Amino acid sequence: MAARCRQVFQWHRLVPFPGLYGAPWLCVRSVQDAAAGAPSQMLGRRLTTASSKGDSEERASLTSRNRIKELESSKNVVTLLVEKEPSSMDQGAVDLEKVVILLLDMGFSETHIKELFRIHAGIRPEQLLAVVSELMLLGLDPDPVCKALQKNPRILRLTVKQLKSRASHLRRLGLGGGNLQHMTHCCPDLFTMTQQRINALVSVLKDRCLFTGQQVTEILYSCPRVLQEDPAALEYKFQYAYFRMGIKQRDLVKTKYFRYSMTKIKQRHVFLERLGLYQTPDKKGQTQICNPSVNSVLRVPEAEFLAKVAHSSWEEFEVFKQLLAREELEEGDSLSVSEMRTQTWRTLTVLAMTRTERQKRVEDAEGEFAASVIGGFSSY
Repeated sequence: MAARCRQVFQWHRLVPFPGLYGAPWLCVRSVQDAAAGAPSQMLGRRLTTASSKGDSEERASLTSRNRIKELESSKNVVTLLVEKEPSSMDQGAVDLEKVVILLLDMGFSETHIKELFRIHAGIRPEQLLAVVSELMLLGLDPDPVCKALQKNPRILRLTVKQLKSRASHLRRLGLGGGNLQHMTHCCPDLFTMTQQRINALVSVLKDRCLFTGQQVTEILYSCPRVLQEDPAALEYKFQYAYFRMGIKQRDLVKTKYFRYSMTKIKQRHVFLERLGLYQTPDKKGQTQICNPSVNSVLRVPEAEFLAKVAHSSWEEFEVFKQLLAREELEEGDSLSVSEMRTQTWRTLTVLAMTRTERQKRVEDAEGEFAASVIGGFSSY
């Protein structure tokens, strides 16, 4: 019986009574009566039907009591909000109460509602309700909505049209429903980013890094902070993994490589490389040693990485990180931006060649030099 009552209560909350929501002033009057201890003319009355009279009365009474508690709760929230804004008039308090009642119906708690109005002081209740309603339609729950607005209050300045446009764009990228809820928690800035920036990052992943559409969706879902990176830095991170570490697109997606910072990636990879524990594969993907997996290098804590993979002490790794940072700083001071890009591209190109090709180029260069020397002597 209790389970059925809860189901009916939830159904009544989703399908509002015409008499309750058709005339909002009745809600305000009911709250006032409930606060004064007087019986409500509308909500306090038990409903009866011809069949199952006892069950119907019990369900209707339970619904009425719960509804009165909600209205009393909304009255308390409104009182607190109005006290914080002494300039609010009676009509403003009534409008605020209507919004609070609707937010309670959506599943927001008193704490949630107080936080929503505390995020952006002075915001019109109608604007807040419009933004929150649109976020709920995207599949977000009350708690993620509050957290997203706390991390990025600029969302409240958007219009409903702008939110719908952004939601449509994210759905085209395969980021609707539960995917969007996860991304909103990790990167709430995605609602206020320009569409051109998102398109630029997606274009880098598809056109420059050669990921498939499905792989791009998986990257954005598993590594939402990719959207906060600079397109050039994102491309360099991919090139480093592809050319220096020999990791292909499928493994980059599977290991969630883009979650990690470039600093962490270079520190651990170069450390292993200089210890002779990691080699850049040739074009056939072959190495003379067995390279450790990406997860064993990047995913594990530093202590486990040093003990099980690098077999080194913490002091050695700290000294190495300081030396590596000094090397990069000196390189940055001695090279211009264009020279650094040229040098990086040449280095990646050379690393992509097989050892046989590199040896052949060296032999050809030596042969040309010897021929030029012999030709010079013969001219005499």
